[in-house]
Amino acid sequence: MSDTKIGVLGSGVVGQVLSDGFLKHGYQVMRGSREPNKLAEWRSAAGPAASVGTFEQAAAFSDTLVLAVKGSAAEAALGLCGPSTLAGKTILDATNPIADEPPVNGLLRFFTGPHESLLERLQAQAPQARFVKAFSCVGSARMVNPDFGGSLPTMFICGNDAAAKERVRGILTRFGWETEDLGVAEAARAIEPLCILWCLPGFLRNQWTHAFKLLK
Repeated sequence: MSDTKIGVLGSGVVGQVLSDGFLKHGYQVMRGSREPNKLAEWRSAAGPAASVGTFEQAAAFSDTLVLAVKGSAAEAALGLCGPSTLAGKTILDATNPIADEPPVNGLLRFFTGPHESLLERLQAQAPQARFVKAFSCVGSARMVNPDFGGSLPTMFICGNDAAAKERVRGILTRFGWETEDLGVAEAARAIEPLCILWCLPGFLRNQWTHAFKLLK
């Protein structure tokens, strides 16, 4: 399959922002949803390189996928794709394990414990897929070519497959990010909580347009 094809699993804001970003950079995009018909308006406006389908159809569309569903729905979404469909695919995991409980003093709650991550759960569910954590530590408004006055923000990634991480690094470079590879899947135990830190200024001061930068 062509590297210019991307399957995006998710019909929410993150899925739309990333889908539009891939279209902007010349990719063909199929968005997957439980109810593809609700994406008809987006499909009509997005142009000839855009299409919609079920989760399984979007997963079969490309060797590179983006998982952009609510964290609590991530395992179910993978199940709808089918394990054989996901085998060998590079999957950018943009999810976070945010619990349904409201924030307390600006702090989100996770449904995972300190010694596990949602990425690890997903990798165990689909062991033949090549998961890479990405886009989980920034808000959707800054995911695609964010403008910080010439300074590139840092996207922290991790995953078990080196080739998959290099593919994701190429995407992140096109999307205006520098990439910091933090190692294997277990590193998501540190990356996913960055979502909690990122959200704090938003809940406390309504500041939602920042990003992280690793200074070396």
